[in-house]
Amino acid sequence: MIGTLLYLTTSRPDLQFAICMCARYQARPIKKHIHAVKRIFRYLCGTVHRGLWYPKDSSVSLTAFADADHVGCQDTRRSTSGSVQFLGEILISWSSKRQKSAASTKAEYIALSGCCAQILWMRSQLSDYGIAFNKIPMYCDNKSAIALCCNNVQHSRSKHIDIRYHFIKEQVENGVIELYFVNTEYQLVDLFTKALGRDRIEFLTNKLGMRSFTPETLKKLMNDERLNL
Repeated sequence: MIGTLLYLTTSRPDLQFAICMCARYQARPIKKHIHAVKRIFRYLCGTVHRGLWYPKDSSVSLTAFADADHVGCQDTRRSTSGSVQFLGEILISWSSKRQKSAASTKAEYIALSGCCAQILWMRSQLSDYGIAFNKIPMYCDNKSAIALCCNNVQHSRSKHIDIRYHFIKEQVENGVIELYFVNTEYQLVDLFTKALGRDRIEFLTNKLGMRSFTPETLKKLMNDERLNL
């Protein structure tokens, strides 16, 4: 079942966190894990028409959001990284991954580094088509992590962080990435790092560009597209 659900995450970002969480226990599932998988299937039945909407008039600018929860895994007390990358207003990449870190600032810093690597890979691919980019904005809701990325001085609080994660500092210093603070309310990556309530899920899925593709909704979306031409 998990393998089938993982396949769906390639087009349903709203499923990513829940399915990845269940996948951690597929070797030795217990009753509560089976119950969680059943809840995912019930959610799917109620949102079978939902998917990503890609409008034709989107720009070609790159934008990224990165976040991490704080020791969200109850078994290992480890944090979960999440990131999303947009081309214009179109969501084209997302991830949810458990880290080895438990510290809050370190977890956010690692999440920023991973997001940076992904957005730079996308920038490289698009550059092959002659598309040039200036500074790529990346949003995070942790001011300490942003300060750590923008400060080249090595502090006692950061010296224990693996050197491979300091890759993002170089990109910020070179003007490739520009970091911005975003309020937690508008942190789109919350969907990939923690369990949320229904209202919050609906808000974030809408911001990520997901729509319910019922015949009525499709007709409305197509009419809106024609009006924008």
